[in-house]
Amino acid sequence: MKIAVPKETKLKENRVALTPDVVKDLVKKGFEVIIESGAGTGANYNDSIYTAAGATITDKNTVYTQGDVVLKVNAPAADEITLMRKEAILISLMWAATNPQLVEACEKAGISAFSMDAVPRISRAQKMDVLSSQANLAGYKAVLLAADTIGKILPMMTTAAGTIKPSKVVIFGAGVAGLQAIATAKRLGAVVEVTDIRPETKEQVESLGGKFIEVKGDASIKIEGGYVKGVSEEFLKMQQELVAKHVKEADIVITTALIPGRKAPVLVTEEMVKSMRYGSVIVDMAVEQGGNVVGSEVNKTVVKNGVTIIGEGNIPALLPMNASDLYAKNIATFLIHVADKDKMKWEMDEEITKGSLIVHKGQAVHPSVKKQTATA
Repeated sequence: MKIAVPKETKLKENRVALTPDVVKDLVKKGFEVIIESGAGTGANYNDSIYTAAGATITDKNTVYTQGDVVLKVNAPAADEITLMRKEAILISLMWAATNPQLVEACEKAGISAFSMDAVPRISRAQKMDVLSSQANLAGYKAVLLAADTIGKILPMMTTAAGTIKPSKVVIFGAGVAGLQAIATAKRLGAVVEVTDIRPETKEQVESLGGKFIEVKGDASIKIEGGYVKGVSEEFLKMQQELVAKHVKEADIVITTALIPGRKAPVLVTEEMVKSMRYGSVIVDMAVEQGGNVVGSEVNKTVVKNGVTIIGEGNIPALLPMNASDLYAKNIATFLIHVADKDKMKWEMDEEITKGSLIVHKGQAVHPSVKKQTATA
């Protein structure tokens, strides 16, 4: 099978789907790998390194037209999908439930498409869990972005001129990104407070040295696969009221809350932003999905009432070497699970295949998109 890796075209995207070390492993397993020239430049991998690893460097058109399997970080644009030959396979992030145009393009092209964000979060698939590997890095980088922006240090420091109090960091969400943000902020010496609507996260937060801001849950909270799938407006209002005092006293606020397939919940209101001290910093990690913070803007840093709001839409791409390396290992592990060097396995009832296959030979098959197709 010929594995093809195009260059990413999304704004500010520096990652690449395969790194040279992973290319070398795939070549040893019998796959042929072709890479678009310049695909790895943003992650500091030049064409010669890929050539040394056993890949063939070529142009964009050849990558799409000759690839049996196209590997990407972000899904291709519709005009790129039209270049793929019928019955070729796409493996990338797709966010298919909220991207019907992409699904339609795959159907029209007669290809099959797997979405890395739809891989079931089960123990057997941990090595394929792109969302966790990228969120881990994003949580780390979010703290550094805030620390670099705020006009003070994070740890307590005693000097001859007096003692500097530690900065206070409030983190919304104790998922993978939130937990890494807690650990990073604590390592930098900050006082860390954390809120999450899942009470079971309290122990994890406290084990990392964070203080858990506990909000009593209610029956409206629906959790599935580790994600919050639904929560009532009443609960969100109660959460906002409780954490408002903590936000007011914070130097840094980091929000990480996402609901798959839906707009991100608003957690930090305009009033909460206004209550914060002049010079405080907020990092909205959910900005691409609508944002947790009123006033945040995608890929922009804005100042509202003296508070800096960072809306970096693709934080993992700011750490392209590590992010690409982890993504490449995730996607290569997935590839080897669904294919061998000669053909796709097409084990349609197997849990990982069934959970991640969005389009099969031009037909939408995933429940999340079959419903959309039926109502379109």
